[in-house]
Amino acid sequence: MGMSVPTAEMDVVVGGTRRIRMAMATPERSMSMRFTGIYKEVSRPPRRVFAENMCDDYGTIIPPGTMAMPAGHPDVTEVIVDLREADGKTVMTMVRIDVPEGSTGEGGWNQAFDKFAGVLG
Repeated sequence: MGMSVPTAEMDVVVGGTRRIRMAMATPERSMSMRFTGIYKEVSRPPRRVFAENMCDDYGTIIPPGTMAMPAGHPDVTEVIVDLREADGKTVMTMVRIDVPEGSTGEGGWNQAFDKFAGVLG
């Protein structure tokens, strides 16, 4: 079960936007969360830096509390992704700035990486 990503639109250039919709369905309920952001850095070797905000269906930024995030959750987070080659494999390092430890945001990112690892084997 868990989350899926039925929508992922990305214009991967500096100043380009990204829009993501995550969805979850359980026997008890279903929900969606949407995120938007701007690419701040796109460079080689592969490095991506982007800001991320929660948004509504139309891409309008909304406060995290609107989606039941705890008080103090930042309005904007930043994500840094670096890719490098090591021993014939790609190593990815990701840093999430301002995502509170133990938050649902951290849980969502961890779940995404668990799924990604499952795909890669």
